[in-house]
Amino acid sequence: MIKTKAYTHIARLYDLLDLPFEYGRYRPLRQTIWDGLHGRILDAGVGTGRNMAYYPAASQVTGIDLSPAMLRRAIARRQRLKCDVDLHEMDVLATTFAPKHFDAIVSTFLFCVLADIDQLPALMELRRVIKPDGEVRILEYAYSARPLKRLIMRLWAPWVKWMYGATFDRRTEQYVEQAGFDLVAQRFLHQDIIKLLVLKPKPPD
Repeated sequence: MIKTKAYTHIARLYDLLDLPFEYGRYRPLRQTIWDGLHGRILDAGVGTGRNMAYYPAASQVTGIDLSPAMLRRAIARRQRLKCDVDLHEMDVLATTFAPKHFDAIVSTFLFCVLADIDQLPALMELRRVIKPDGEVRILEYAYSARPLKRLIMRLWAPWVKWMYGATFDRRTEQYVEQAGFDLVAQRFLHQDIIKLLVLKPKPPD
Protein backbone atom coordinates (compact mmCIF):
# COMPACT_ATOMS: atom_id res chain seq x y z
CA MET A 1 0.00 0.00 0.00
CA ILE A 2 0.98 3.62 -0.54
CA LYS A 3 2.08 5.37 2.65
CA THR A 4 -0.87 7.77 2.85
CA LYS A 5 0.09 8.89 6.36
CA ALA A 6 3.47 10.04 5.10
CA TYR A 7 1.84 12.07 2.35
CA THR A 8 -0.61 13.56 4.84
CA HIS A 9 2.33 15.05 6.70
CA ILE A 10 4.33 16.27 3.72
CA ALA A 11 1.56 17.27 1.31
CA ARG A 12 1.74 21.01 2.01
CA LEU A 13 5.53 20.93 1.64
CA TYR A 14 5.68 18.39 -1.16
CA ASP A 15 5.98 20.82 -4.06
CA LEU A 16 8.63 22.82 -2.20
CA LEU A 17 10.66 19.72 -1.37
CA ASP A 18 10.36 18.54 -4.96
CA LEU A 19 11.11 21.92 -6.55
CA PRO A 20 14.78 21.32 -7.44
CA PHE A 21 13.90 18.02 -9.10
CA GLU A 22 10.86 19.49 -10.85
CA TYR A 23 12.91 22.18 -12.55
CA GLY A 24 16.09 20.16 -12.92
CA ARG A 25 14.60 16.88 -14.18
CA TYR A 26 10.87 16.43 -14.35
CA ARG A 27 9.43 19.21 -16.49
CA PRO A 28 10.85 18.05 -19.83
CA LEU A 29 9.89 14.47 -18.97
CA ARG A 30 6.28 15.41 -18.29
CA GLN A 31 6.02 16.98 -21.73
CA THR A 32 7.38 13.79 -23.29
CA ILE A 33 5.17 11.36 -21.40
CA TRP A 34 1.94 13.16 -22.34
CA ASP A 35 2.84 13.84 -25.95
CA GLY A 36 0.49 12.34 -28.53
CA LEU A 37 -2.15 11.05 -26.12
CA HIS A 38 -5.84 11.80 -26.63
CA GLY A 39 -9.34 10.77 -25.61
CA ARG A 40 -10.09 9.55 -22.09
CA ILE A 41 -6.88 9.54 -20.06
CA LEU A 42 -6.21 8.42 -16.49
CA ASP A 43 -3.53 10.21 -14.46
CA ALA A 44 -2.87 7.40 -11.99
CA GLY A 45 -1.30 8.85 -8.86
CA VAL A 46 -2.05 12.47 -9.68
CA GLY A 47 -0.41 13.71 -6.47
CA THR A 48 -0.46 17.51 -6.22
CA GLY A 49 -1.28 17.82 -9.91
CA ARG A 50 2.14 18.55 -11.37
CA ASN A 51 1.09 16.93 -14.66
CA MET A 52 -1.86 19.25 -15.21
CA ALA A 53 0.00 21.83 -17.27
CA TYR A 54 0.89 19.10 -19.76
CA TYR A 55 -2.49 17.46 -20.32
CA PRO A 56 -3.28 17.20 -24.06
CA ALA A 57 -5.82 19.65 -25.39
CA ALA A 58 -9.33 18.32 -26.06
CA SER A 59 -8.72 15.25 -23.88
CA GLN A 60 -10.83 14.07 -20.95
CA VAL A 61 -8.45 13.53 -18.05
CA THR A 62 -9.29 11.88 -14.74
CA GLY A 63 -6.82 12.00 -11.87
CA ILE A 64 -6.82 9.63 -8.91
CA ASP A 65 -4.82 9.54 -5.71
CA LEU A 66 -5.17 7.72 -2.41
CA SER A 67 -4.02 10.68 -0.30
CA PRO A 68 -6.72 13.25 0.54
CA ALA A 69 -4.04 15.75 1.52
CA MET A 70 -2.32 15.49 -1.85
CA LEU A 71 -5.67 15.72 -3.64
CA ARG A 72 -6.44 18.98 -1.85
CA ARG A 73 -3.27 20.41 -3.37
CA ALA A 74 -4.29 19.07 -6.76
CA ILE A 75 -7.72 20.70 -6.46
CA ALA A 76 -6.08 24.03 -5.67
CA ARG A 77 -3.78 23.65 -8.68
CA ARG A 78 -6.73 22.78 -10.90
CA GLN A 79 -8.39 26.03 -9.89
CA ARG A 80 -5.24 28.08 -10.50
CA LEU A 81 -4.61 26.56 -13.92
CA LYS A 82 -8.31 26.41 -14.84
CA CYS A 83 -7.65 22.82 -15.84
CA ASP A 84 -10.53 20.59 -16.88
CA VAL A 85 -9.77 17.40 -14.95
CA ASP A 86 -11.90 15.19 -12.71
CA LEU A 87 -10.18 14.34 -9.44
CA HIS A 88 -11.06 11.39 -7.22
CA GLU A 89 -9.74 9.84 -4.02
CA MET A 90 -9.22 6.28 -5.20
CA ASP A 91 -6.91 3.30 -4.78
CA VAL A 92 -5.12 2.26 -7.96
CA LEU A 93 -5.42 -1.35 -6.79
CA ALA A 94 -9.22 -1.22 -6.90
CA THR A 95 -10.70 1.61 -8.94
CA THR A 96 -14.40 2.08 -9.58
CA PHE A 97 -14.07 2.64 -13.32
CA ALA A 98 -15.82 0.46 -15.85
CA PRO A 99 -13.72 -2.06 -17.79
CA LYS A 100 -12.02 -0.74 -20.94
CA HIS A 101 -12.82 2.84 -19.98
CA PHE A 102 -9.61 4.71 -20.85
CA ASP A 103 -7.78 5.33 -24.11
CA ALA A 104 -4.53 5.94 -22.24
CA ILE A 105 -3.11 5.81 -18.73
CA VAL A 106 -0.15 7.80 -17.42
CA SER A 107 1.62 7.06 -14.15
CA THR A 108 4.48 9.29 -13.05
CA PHE A 109 6.46 7.83 -10.16
CA LEU A 110 3.45 6.03 -8.67
CA PHE A 111 4.99 2.58 -8.95
CA CYS A 112 8.05 3.79 -7.03
CA VAL A 113 5.84 4.07 -3.94
CA LEU A 114 3.91 0.85 -4.42
CA ALA A 115 5.22 -2.10 -2.44
CA ASP A 116 6.48 -5.07 -4.42
CA ILE A 117 3.40 -7.07 -3.44
CA ASP A 118 1.16 -4.37 -4.96
CA GLN A 119 2.94 -4.02 -8.30
CA LEU A 120 1.15 -6.84 -10.09
CA PRO A 121 -2.35 -6.03 -8.70
CA ALA A 122 -1.91 -2.39 -9.73
CA LEU A 123 -0.90 -3.35 -13.26
CA MET A 124 -3.79 -5.80 -13.49
CA GLU A 125 -6.21 -3.05 -12.49
CA LEU A 126 -4.77 -0.75 -15.16
CA ARG A 127 -5.17 -3.63 -17.62
CA ARG A 128 -8.81 -3.93 -16.63
CA VAL A 129 -9.67 -0.27 -17.28
CA ILE A 130 -7.59 0.34 -20.43
CA LYS A 131 -9.13 -0.15 -23.86
CA PRO A 132 -7.78 -3.05 -25.98
CA ASP A 133 -6.00 -0.59 -28.27
CA GLY A 134 -4.96 1.73 -25.43
CA GLU A 135 -1.53 2.59 -24.09
CA VAL A 136 -0.06 2.82 -20.59
CA ARG A 137 2.98 4.99 -19.90
CA ILE A 138 4.85 4.55 -16.62
CA LEU A 139 7.65 6.81 -15.44
CA GLU A 140 9.81 5.53 -12.60
CA TYR A 141 13.28 5.54 -11.10
CA ALA A 142 16.04 2.95 -11.39
CA TYR A 143 19.44 2.66 -9.78
CA SER A 144 22.19 3.98 -12.01
CA ALA A 145 24.69 1.55 -13.48
CA ARG A 146 27.47 4.08 -12.85
CA PRO A 147 29.24 3.24 -9.57
CA LEU A 148 29.47 6.77 -8.16
CA LYS A 149 25.92 7.73 -9.10
CA ARG A 150 24.63 4.42 -7.74
CA LEU A 151 26.45 5.00 -4.46
CA ILE A 152 24.93 8.47 -4.12
CA MET A 153 21.47 7.05 -4.80
CA ARG A 154 22.00 4.34 -2.18
CA LEU A 155 22.96 7.00 0.36
CA TRP A 156 19.78 8.93 -0.48
CA ALA A 157 17.57 5.83 -0.48
CA PRO A 158 16.79 5.61 3.28
CA TRP A 159 15.68 9.25 3.37
CA VAL A 160 13.56 8.84 0.22
CA LYS A 161 11.99 5.70 1.71
CA TRP A 162 11.25 7.43 5.01
CA MET A 163 9.94 10.67 3.50
CA TYR A 164 8.04 9.44 0.43
CA GLY A 165 7.74 5.69 0.91
CA ALA A 166 9.54 5.39 -2.44
CA THR A 167 12.41 3.24 -3.65
CA PHE A 168 14.67 3.22 -6.69
CA ASP A 169 14.50 -0.51 -7.38
CA ARG A 170 10.89 -1.57 -7.99
CA ARG A 171 11.52 -3.00 -11.50
CA THR A 172 7.85 -2.86 -12.49
CA GLU A 173 8.65 -4.32 -15.90
CA GLN A 174 9.04 -7.81 -14.40
CA TYR A 175 5.27 -7.94 -13.76
CA VAL A 176 4.13 -6.58 -17.13
CA GLU A 177 3.58 -9.86 -18.98
CA GLN A 178 1.77 -11.54 -16.09
CA ALA A 179 -0.57 -8.54 -15.86
CA GLY A 180 -1.60 -9.01 -19.49
CA PHE A 181 0.54 -6.36 -21.16
CA ASP A 182 3.24 -6.28 -23.79
CA LEU A 183 6.22 -4.06 -22.99
CA VAL A 184 6.49 -2.24 -26.32
CA ALA A 185 9.12 0.30 -25.30
CA GLN A 186 11.53 0.90 -22.45
CA ARG A 187 14.04 3.72 -22.43
CA PHE A 188 15.75 6.16 -20.12
CA LEU A 189 14.59 9.77 -20.29
CA HIS A 190 17.00 11.23 -17.75
CA GLN A 191 20.53 9.83 -17.57
CA ASP A 192 20.19 6.17 -16.61
CA ILE A 193 17.99 6.74 -13.56
CA ILE A 194 14.52 7.73 -14.83
CA LYS A 195 12.92 5.34 -17.28
CA LEU A 196 9.77 5.23 -19.34
CA LEU A 197 7.82 2.00 -19.79
CA VAL A 198 5.23 1.87 -22.57
CA LEU A 199 2.69 -0.95 -22.29
CA LYS A 200 0.01 -2.24 -24.62
CA PRO A 201 -2.68 -4.78 -23.69
CA LYS A 202 -1.92 -8.24 -25.00
CA PRO A 203 -4.31 -9.26 -27.77
CA PRO A 204 -6.73 -12.06 -26.86
CA ASP A 205 -5.58 -15.59 -27.66
